[in-house]
Amino acid sequence: MFREMRRSKQILSMEDTIAVLNRCTHGILACLGDADYPYAVPLNYVYYNHTIYFHSAKEGHKIDALCKNPKVSFAVVDEDTIVSKEYTSYFRSVIAFGRARIVEGEERLAAFRALVEKYSGDQPEADKHKIITECQRAYIIAIDIEHLTGKEAREYVRQKEKHKELLS
Repeated sequence: MFREMRRSKQILSMEDTIAVLNRCTHGILACLGDADYPYAVPLNYVYYNHTIYFHSAKEGHKIDALCKNPKVSFAVVDEDTIVSKEYTSYFRSVIAFGRARIVEGEERLAAFRALVEKYSGDQPEADKHKIITECQRAYIIAIDIEHLTGKEAREYVRQKEKHKELLS
């Protein structure tokens, strides 16, 4: 159902792919918007329990699009260093495909906790607890991942290969 990556030597291991998801702080959610135009929106997220979670207002373009069609893709760019003399950039990125859904109950609380820890971990525990338990203005949305891949620039692949050779 999902295409194989054309440049298979550049595929990140699943461990490295997950590390990118955990390291990054924002991604781009792509869905089918009004009049079937693609709608891509940047947002904060957390990768937790093999699922991507984000918060959303209860009304608006994003929620309307997700309710109309829950199939989405989500992309993060971990690194993008321009190397002008080579007319390229050295990059590392991840893309996930899945279905979005509004979460409730214990899953909502756990995902909300994970979001708050990622973005406000240094705040007092009482303040974090209050936000998590009292906020009803926002939905917590899950992306149940159906396909997940990471990719990096050939130059990073070469660096890893050289490093392995030096260790051998």
